[in-house]
Amino acid sequence: MSYFCGKYPIVEKKTLGAGVYSVVVSAPECAAAAVPGQFANIAAPGFTLRRPISICGIDNERGTLRFVFEVRGKGTAAIAEVSEGECLDILAPLGNGFKLPEGKVIVVGGGIGVPPLLGVSAVKSADCTAVLGFRDYSKIILTDEFKANGSDVVVCTDDGNVGVHGLVTVPLAEKLSGDIAAVLACGPEPMLKAVVALCKEKKVPCQISLEQRMGCGVGACVVCSCLVVRNGEDYYARVCKEGPVFKAEEVKFNG
Repeated sequence: MSYFCGKYPIVEKKTLGAGVYSVVVSAPECAAAAVPGQFANIAAPGFTLRRPISICGIDNERGTLRFVFEVRGKGTAAIAEVSEGECLDILAPLGNGFKLPEGKVIVVGGGIGVPPLLGVSAVKSADCTAVLGFRDYSKIILTDEFKANGSDVVVCTDDGNVGVHGLVTVPLAEKLSGDIAAVLACGPEPMLKAVVALCKEKKVPCQISLEQRMGCGVGACVVCSCLVVRNGEDYYARVCKEGPVFKAEEVKFNG
């Protein structure tokens, strides 16, 4: 697996919502090696540990990577302060991304778990249905870009003011009645557990992207280990190196 470390200039930066930023960097070698579902470990100015941020977009023609992230602490706040024209110190692309099958797929995203799925939509286009869940209207991001890729989009909100009122599993259950090659999901653990259970019931292959605290990002420090099942036995996998995308049947959720 090839990854690169360097200082890459920000060529575009914009705000998508309260505390949510879209940053595009020029990193041709990283873009050429990246696939949807991978991530980068980005140095936060003034902090020792890098912050893992999923890759939202890959543009090989422009040689760029796009990151969409939410400020969740001092580290991501420091990254958000870096201006267009300045450089970010990036280690990328890291981890294993989604394995895209032939045929139609459904991507299921919750909140800030939506960005890494946009790359799947860009590849699969009309063969992709996106079921995207948000707390309310103010938190909705990237839906127009999924549509621009040619993908069918279903929006769910907790308060019901936009789209389907309630959980993503309601429209997902309806969409799974067709000929679906796989479901690819990223979001909070309760959502992932519900999606995995539904896919198991419907006998549809499922891949999930896990969020985990990370240190090095390359499998050396084992901070991000999580319990999975391999060859019928419990095994602690490093999310940064052996994930962040896993087959649903491998993952052992807490509780």
